[in-house]
Amino acid sequence: MAGARASHLPERKLLSGALGPIDDEGRFEGYASLFGVPDLGGDIVEAGAFRETLAKQGAAGVRLLWQHDPNEPIGVWLSLTEDEYGLRVRGRLSLDAARARDVHALIKSGAVDGLSIGFRTERARREATGLRRIFRLDLWEVSVVTFPMAPGARVFTASPASKDAEGRLRTSSARTLLAEAIRRVAAQLQPDFHP
Repeated sequence: MAGARASHLPERKLLSGALGPIDDEGRFEGYASLFGVPDLGGDIVEAGAFRETLAKQGAAGVRLLWQHDPNEPIGVWLSLTEDEYGLRVRGRLSLDAARARDVHALIKSGAVDGLSIGFRTERARREATGLRRIFRLDLWEVSVVTFPMAPGARVFTASPASKDAEGRLRTSSARTLLAEAIRRVAAQLQPDFHP
């Protein structure tokens, strides 16, 4: 099922004025979470996990932070939406703030492109493999980070309509699915194995 999702990526449209990963006003897009693929901590966020929290608080109730630091707000989220692939985000850095100007330069140069969610789990199930499937969560913040827990959670590296954005998302998801398959086989061969 997750493999089928990877071959049917959603349509992407250009941000007005965007020539790369971020425009001159600090607007950018990406995926903060991908459905059905394990992150580096062994969590798998399932489709629909964000539905209730987004309905309750919308984009305005979720903070845009730098490296999950509550002392480092760097902008606002313009939209947070679940699509068939994951949590798609569109934000704007507050370029009047020094840290946001730094982050703007880092994203623009390609030095930083990770996105990561900060949340409280509301409903989840631990599997025999050690993986945890998250069915509902309370989203507090989405951060721009150097190293995302979910390797495919990234700012689009070029305009969202580009083949580059689609190709990176597809490649990252394929790697994550392969890693999940390897973990499952290893767990079957060695029941005490937990990577």
